[in-house]
Amino acid sequence: MKDLRGFTGVGYDKGRSKLVQAAWLATQGAVLQHWWCPPKVRMSVLRMFGAKIGRDCLVRHRVRIHWPWKLELEDSVWIGEGAWILNLEPVRIGNNTCVSQEVFLCTGSHLFDHDNFEFDNAPITIGARSWLAARSTILRGVTVGDDVLVGAQALVVKDVPSGAKVLAPKADVREPKSTQA
Repeated sequence: MKDLRGFTGVGYDKGRSKLVQAAWLATQGAVLQHWWCPPKVRMSVLRMFGAKIGRDCLVRHRVRIHWPWKLELEDSVWIGEGAWILNLEPVRIGNNTCVSQEVFLCTGSHLFDHDNFEFDNAPITIGARSWLAARSTILRGVTVGDDVLVGAQALVVKDVPSGAKVLAPKADVREPKSTQA
């Protein structure tokens, strides 16, 4: 029998004090997500809060990063507008990888069969030279290899080998029935 009041979050380490968490959330909301914040300032502030960021990276405005100290970007990583990195656990993105607009990287989940719905979190690793196209979603515990295309709106729930292409299912479009007799 589910009783969410018993949820404890056992095993989840936020990685920083409540003061640092609050400072991050305030800074991200007040400054970093806005179009007028220069990309170089965005990179500097992310590094200040513990993100490991390589050379020539670009994080656009409206990008939400849950905990920057659990983020690692190698060289020349692009993260597009509106992307959401819900990194309760580490997220690592390889060099020359593009994370397009409104991509969702989610390291968090819950144990559905647990009475208190406890966390079931796991890290995400994205390889080099890959492209996560618009509105694609990568879920907890997934490793995406090098040179991978994850197509627009695709959902990735298991590891993807290097060189693979993951495409969203096509909509089943049916022609209307003829009304002529």
